[in-house]
Amino acid sequence: MSPAMRIAIASDHAATDLKAELRDWLIEQGHEVADLGPAPGESVDYPDYGRKLAEVVAEGTAERGVALCGSGIGISIACNRNPAIRCALVSEPLSAALSREHNNANVIAMGARLTGGEMAKACLAAFLETEFAGANDPNSRHQRRVDKLS
Repeated sequence: MSPAMRIAIASDHAATDLKAELRDWLIEQGHEVADLGPAPGESVDYPDYGRKLAEVVAEGTAERGVALCGSGIGISIACNRNPAIRCALVSEPLSAALSREHNNANVIAMGARLTGGEMAKACLAAFLETEFAGANDPNSRHQRRVDKLS
């Protein structure tokens, strides 16, 4: 289990059920969770929620973010418009772990129409438990590459 973190979560209308399931699971794991919306039943635009999530993570109010929409694609693009965000769209735990280990991703994106609840939890666990390989070595190849993203 990963140390307790401040995590923000947001979705569009297609992913409110998965958002609620992951929010509750994160709280059970001991994390502090900011649910940025939307409420179930609202029809919303994923760019608005991707931007909101990116701002919260970029300003440091949350250490990590979880972005959800029908496919995960649109909201990940929206999050990545913020230069401080490295949002990785994942569908299984290995890509989630590698997004942290190699890319120092600070937001994970998933598609509610493509990823079931148990797989989403497995992805999220891998994302939260994996450390960045360049964390203790500012001259590492991973840090050098992440620096080029910003």
